[in-house]
Amino acid sequence: MENTSMVTLLAGGSLILGLVAAALFLYFMLSQRRKRSQKEFLASTETKQATTTAPPEPAKEPPVPADESKTTFKQHSLFVVFANPSPDTTQQLTDWLRQIEAKYDPLTKVYHVPGKQPSNPVTIANAFLPGEMPDLYRDANHEVKGISLLVKPPLHKRRNQQMIVFVDIAKQAAEIFQGELLDGDREPATEATYQRIIG
Repeated sequence: MENTSMVTLLAGGSLILGLVAAALFLYFMLSQRRKRSQKEFLASTETKQATTTAPPEPAKEPPVPADESKTTFKQHSLFVVFANPSPDTTQQLTDWLRQIEAKYDPLTKVYHVPGKQPSNPVTIANAFLPGEMPDLYRDANHEVKGISLLVKPPLHKRRNQQMIVFVDIAKQAAEIFQGELLDGDREPATEATYQRIIG
């Protein structure tokens, strides 16, 4: 009788210990899964935030060009600072942008002039930070004090037609707005500056 109760007691104890072990195993498996899914969730939200808060672009802030002695540039830039900014000047600017067939890009808030190479347009942005231009075609009630002109240099020197257009547009703007035409270092642009850009 005693042997039977002892065997029953040992069997019951083994069963309880087995159930406890199984419960602990399930608990650890579920907690591992939970941690893994939390890590994956955090990683996915971080990548989403990184893509949504990534800074856009390109022409918001005029780039600083390389040393003048070097022939390769990431972008050529010229600036026209208006002599007397006023509502009349802004209206003149709007008319001039239409005349040179500038198209407004609402995403980057700059204008693009197709010129001779629409695949490499001349970009017209605000000369002052943050570099964004208002859509003057829709609302000309803004005061623009100056513009920056940007263009990527051609890969081959024989394809410099767009550089000629770029320099012509800058000179035209300086004449129309009686502004000061500056190079990428904000120094007065000279014939040497134009020759360097045209190549």
